[in-house]
Amino acid sequence: MSEAIDPVNVIYKFKKTMQEQLDALVQTLANGGIDSMDEYKYIIGKIHAIDLMNQELSNLLQPKEPNDDDDNITRIRR
Repeated sequence: MSEAIDPVNVIYKFKKTMQEQLDALVQTLANGGIDSMDEYKYIIGKIHAIDLMNQELSNLLQPKEPNDDDDNITRIRR
């Protein structure tokens, strides 16, 4: 029997994998491991794409509705 997979857990694992890939690409740039301008543009494009995906996934994990906590409400008396 197959276990149910928590989608939020999958997102966190995916974000971790993407962060590791991003770190490797940045390290390649920092170490001067680029042989041509085309390779540089390719790596910059990958970094940009990973950054966009990370931002979108972070947005999905954030609650859409504001909290209804009374601590966040400032009451003004007249």
